Amino acid sequence: MNLDHLKGIQLLQKINYSLPKDVEENIEIVLAPSHTSLRSLQTVISTDNLKMKLSSQDVSMFKEGAYTGEVSSAQLKKLDISYSIIGHSERRTLFNENDEIVNLKLKRLQEQDITPIFCFGEPVENRENNTHLDFIQNQLNEGLKGIRKDNVNEIIFAYEPIWAIGTGQVATIENIVEVLDFTKNLISSKSFYEQEKSRFIYGGSVSPDNSDEILNLNIVDGALVGGASLDSEKFVKIIKSIQL
Repeated sequence: MNLDHLKGIQLLQKINYSLPKDVEENIEIVLAPSHTSLRSLQTVISTDNLKMKLSSQDVSMFKEGAYTGEVSSAQLKKLDISYSIIGHSERRTLFNENDEIVNLKLKRLQEQDITPIFCFGEPVENRENNTHLDFIQNQLNEGLKGIRKDNVNEIIFAYEPIWAIGTGQVATIENIVEVLDFTKNLISSKSFYEQEKSRFIYGGSVSPDNSDEILNLNIVDGALVGGASLDSEKFVKIIKSIQL
């Protein structure tokens, strides 16, 4: 819940101006502003023929109806939004969203061919008790219930350990490799899994100081960047750290 639509446009333009000319040919850049900025940023992207895409920060679990304040997947589709984040740790912890709600949101997005950015990750107590993999397995199994191969386009799985969100703490390389390797093995057993389409990314206090090490792991397909994305210089540095 940062920036109005005018500041969002300014940030978009700063990012675009600072990017190397050929970077968008090889790296997919997706911006996730507040809902109130989506239309404005989409207009700039279309008018200037930019290759960046947009994601919503959330979506309703309901298709339509009397749900004041909610934004539906069909409404996002009309704005030509390509992605939507679901299951973010802040939604889970601050707004008590459980795996059933995340599952419904996933299904709503797939009805509109919007790519879900499916967030998952363990709280600190599970990490300390060494039950984090059990927690993650249950989170993924429940969140993906009823998802079939014939109605899945793509899913981006974003590992974001709750204890690393906005804290400055970052999972170690060993932590990231362990969880993403476990996740890939779990997801590969699902009927909808397609190796060429499913992607696995990391989120959790990603910054220019650690992005080089994280983003150049073979097991990591990208990053879900939080606070650093509000600073165009930091965000572009993160993008430039990817070795193609």
